Amino acid sequence: MPITDLLERNSKLYGTEVALVEMNPEIQEQPRVTWKEYELIQPTASAPYRREITWSVFDEKANRVANLLISRGIRKGQKCAILLMNCLEWLPIYFGVLKTGAVAVPLNFRYTAQEIDYCVKLADADVLFFGPEFIGRVEDIAGTLGRERLLLFVGDNRPSFADSYNEAVANCSSTAPKVLIEDTDDAAIYYSSGTTGFPKAILLDHTALLQSARMEATHHLTTHDDCFLCIPPLYHTGAKMHWFGSLYTGSKAVILKGNSPKAILEAVSLERCTIVWLLVPWCQDILAAIERGDVHLEDYHLEQWRLMHIGAQPVPPSLIRHWMEYFPNHKYDTNYGLSESTGPGCVHLGLDHLDKVGAIGVPGFGWKCKIVDESDQPVAQGDVGELCVKGPGLMRCYYHDPKATAETLIDGWLHTGDMARMDEDGFIYLVDRKKDVIITGGENLYPVQIEDFLSAYPKIHDVAVIGLPDKRLGEIAAAIIQVKEGMECTEEEINRFCVELPRYKRPRKIIFAKVPRNPTGKIEKPKLREIYCGVRLVEAQSNS
Repeated sequence: MPITDLLERNSKLYGTEVALVEMNPEIQEQPRVTWKEYELIQPTASAPYRREITWSVFDEKANRVANLLISRGIRKGQKCAILLMNCLEWLPIYFGVLKTGAVAVPLNFRYTAQEIDYCVKLADADVLFFGPEFIGRVEDIAGTLGRERLLLFVGDNRPSFADSYNEAVANCSSTAPKVLIEDTDDAAIYYSSGTTGFPKAILLDHTALLQSARMEATHHLTTHDDCFLCIPPLYHTGAKMHWFGSLYTGSKAVILKGNSPKAILEAVSLERCTIVWLLVPWCQDILAAIERGDVHLEDYHLEQWRLMHIGAQPVPPSLIRHWMEYFPNHKYDTNYGLSESTGPGCVHLGLDHLDKVGAIGVPGFGWKCKIVDESDQPVAQGDVGELCVKGPGLMRCYYHDPKATAETLIDGWLHTGDMARMDEDGFIYLVDRKKDVIITGGENLYPVQIEDFLSAYPKIHDVAVIGLPDKRLGEIAAAIIQVKEGMECTEEEINRFCVELPRYKRPRKIIFAKVPRNPTGKIEKPKLREIYCGVRLVEAQSNS
């Protein structure tokens, strides 16, 4: 069954029920309401910072998008890129693309103009939907994208180089297009990357998306009565595939534009959210706000909140113990996954394993796992090796990259590049990563890109970027800089130079020191971690 069938089913079964709510705490048109006052304005009215659509309207909007694309010549198998901040339009556009039989290509909203250009072209995208936040970046590359690509601006006051999505879609039919979509048809391309430059394009089919929806609902016991709070960006497989649990059960979800403790607690309270997926920094911020007295839990309606789960980065066990002091009735889960495995859940802790916090868990619904050595042979229990996963959510391939595909998919197993071990109960613990990706606040940083940028500074002789542990973000990027002989350089100079980088890519720590390289010229990053993280890799493995 293609994933679009779930939307059409929900429209028929739950047409008048709310499917999606968008909440924007940044809008301050009038004083905010309490949860008791909020009850009085639902469902006949909305707060000024709230928009909603029902399942039937959701499906109708998706149909309009599909018919618009078909009228512009888009056919089955073609690619349509989506570059939007989280908003109520995001998912109807995504499903409208899928209803044409085309392939949806979500783009990271942090991408630079050059990265947008690269990813649109790598995916062979014929259409780019983009929002007002990206006018400058898209304008910079509009000429290089070529006239053959359709640029659709989602918002008011369209720029001259794009067509208006709002005007175009308004005149399109709300009836579903007659396009036959098979389970094995290509559905989406998501971007990921290792440590070597621009992202790889990960091709997923409808079988993989449906597997993710079933898995999410199964793992978290999602029912039609649940309400999921979605905070992370929808371009990410984590956010999208967790929301698929709501799609699978026809239950309401809230898209929150903002992640402050007050905004999160207010959304949970006002919308009666029952399931919330958080990143480690957001958990830490909520706990800190409670302890500072910035928020008071008694001011919110939180009794219905039953599950808090975390993914995207290692989770300190102490954080969950601290969380349970304030939310003792919460169930907890952690989810491990990759875009190559259709997002989170190919390994998960489960709702009743607080005694195993620190592990990423056991194989998820429909998945198999193994830990292998360099010869691809299973290691002994307790030994460290590379984690491999196999299941119905595996990617088809890296699009246009058969070499990387062959290196990653071997005999039906996805080699994750993550080093792990398994305990006597079958629970898997991550130990280290083969790759040098730095995960900061749930986002991947790619050291080579930052190193290449810094290398252009005239005073720098050599540079290496590594991740340092950080309680709030998991890791931060640190740049070890070797200054050219006879020159002097300051941290202030480097920080000024890095202003041209997107904020999340800027090194948080600058260290002036010699950059060690081995005889073949490779940077010895394990040695740097040993020096600056204060922990030997071997010791870290044996103590995990």
